[in-house]
Amino acid sequence: MAIVGREWRAGLLLLLVASVAGCGQGQQQTAAPPPPTVTVAKPVQRTVVDQDEYVGRFVAVDSVEVRSRVSGYLSQIHFTDGQMVKKGDLLFVIDHRPFQIALDQMRANLAQARANLAFTEADLARGKELVQNKTITEQTFDQRKQAKSVAEASVTAQEAMVHSAELDLNEYSELRAPIDGRIGDRRVSVGNLVTGGNGSNTTLLATIVSVDPIRFEFTFDEASYLRYQRFAGANGQVGSSSSAVPVALKLIDETDFAHFGKMDFIDNAIDRSSGTIRGRAVFANPDALFTPGMFGRIRVPGSPPFAALLVPDAAIGTEQARKYVLVVDENGVARQKYVVPGQLDDDLRVIKEGLTVSDRVIVNGLMRARPGIKVTVEEKGTPAAASAPKEAAQAKAN
Repeated sequence: MAIVGREWRAGLLLLLVASVAGCGQGQQQTAAPPPPTVTVAKPVQRTVVDQDEYVGRFVAVDSVEVRSRVSGYLSQIHFTDGQMVKKGDLLFVIDHRPFQIALDQMRANLAQARANLAFTEADLARGKELVQNKTITEQTFDQRKQAKSVAEASVTAQEAMVHSAELDLNEYSELRAPIDGRIGDRRVSVGNLVTGGNGSNTTLLATIVSVDPIRFEFTFDEASYLRYQRFAGANGQVGSSSSAVPVALKLIDETDFAHFGKMDFIDNAIDRSSGTIRGRAVFANPDALFTPGMFGRIRVPGSPPFAALLVPDAAIGTEQARKYVLVVDENGVARQKYVVPGQLDDDLRVIKEGLTVSDRVIVNGLMRARPGIKVTVEEKGTPAAASAPKEAAQAKAN
């Protein structure tokens, strides 16, 4: 019985070994997965211009502080805080009555001076006959001539005083908008004393800033300035202050550079403390969207036009500090190529180095492809302007 048991256990062991061997053969006979399918396209060839971006803020073309030239009590306000005003619109009125009294007094003084002039002229005319007859001396006659000259000067002075009083009454006591623009809030209420004149202690009544057009000021570094200067003469770029270089702008809540203007000024000196120089562009602002002091990002041409190759931005992967794309060679094998990317141009990324016109770049299926493996290729005419699928974006992030 012991011998039969041993033979039974040996047979069972052989059966188990045969089963395991059969399983291994079954696994070896399982078909390998097919090559992953990817979409490839050749780079787009396009003439592009490098774009530099800077942050700056809007400033008004004209800004005026409304102050009175004469002192007096404020009697009327003819605007609503923050409204748009036109040049010549009446804004403030200072009490006219003191200026009317001063004008009447100046006119009376002028009448008196003219009467005195008439008397001296008649006295001089009589003196001419008397001096010829030796009735009066030459000295007396000269005194009459002097009196007439003094009277004429007095009339001229009084006429100037009258003119000044008329200005105070008819113009200076009524403050009008000197420019078109938007006025701020009133700084003084009706009934308050307004201090006028030419000194620094005059009363600020309001401020007006022009709105359309509006300027945008920004600064750029010395290296950029030198780069602009080197091709400004031939291409009319930013460094040429006499040319209206087109620029684009976006606000802080926008994603696209949808506002277009032109450069109109480059400063004449580099700031020693910061090593930057100030540039300025001008933009149309008919809807008053831009406000002085508002921040924005401006994009200016940073190079002459050049021929470039472009691929979808999502087709570019990252390996530590280097960027790469996957291309498919003539044998259908994915290969890794390191590239130097440039700016975005209509959702396509400029490739400055690393690609050729004949390369077939994988633009869809990056998550399925790996360098060195064979892939199934689907041809595509040109890279899609839209972003690649989500998996490609994930490959780029990795």
